[in-house]
Amino acid sequence: MRGLDFSSWQAVFSTLIGLLIVTLVGVGIRLLVMQTLQQRRERENRQINERLRTLMAAYKTLGGSFTGDLGVDPKHLRELRGTAGAETLAEGSDRTRRIRDAVEAALSDILLLGTDEQVQLAAHAAQELAQGRPVHTAELVVSLRDFIRQALDLAPIPRGLAIPRQGPARPGPGAAKGGKDGGDKAGGKGGGGGGGMGAGMGLGLHGDDHDNHGA
Repeated sequence: MRGLDFSSWQAVFSTLIGLLIVTLVGVGIRLLVMQTLQQRRERENRQINERLRTLMAAYKTLGGSFTGDLGVDPKHLRELRGTAGAETLAEGSDRTRRIRDAVEAALSDILLLGTDEQVQLAAHAAQELAQGRPVHTAELVVSLRDFIRQALDLAPIPRGLAIPRQGPARPGPGAAKGGKDGGDKAGGKGGGGGGGMGAGMGLGLHGDDHDNHGA
């Protein structure tokens, strides 16, 4: 209070103007800081949501099956030609390839956005695929499931609940035909690149056939 001058009306007026300016500057700084913090929180929330969406799609790809062959066959078509008959090639090779490609894409996403445990499991699975050995994803699926439930504030799954081992989601019977027809139409219109990008985005948004990589 010793710095304030009330000896005259002019002094009082100038003092009030000074206080008003100081108050406005303080409020402006506070609003700027609050806006900066809010933008940072929004950016972090978007990153978290994108990470969760990607890991949920990977979970659906790696753990979408409970029955049948729950492993991933790393063989390519050129390798199958030497070991399988024509009927096996016609019926199984394309489906196997699409499962393998979807799993590889999911593993790539987990290597980018997963936790330390998930990255280690995904790296091990990718190494097994690269060396031509069949891979099972059940352990990685459990880690993804627990992490996603925790991130969404869901209660842990009861320990006594018997959940079968999970394996990669099997593509639908019309997927290969639809993809071929779509490619032919895109090629006929000179839009193969755009068609491929649209298909990749669709796979990224829908977890069953997830994510964006080819054979």
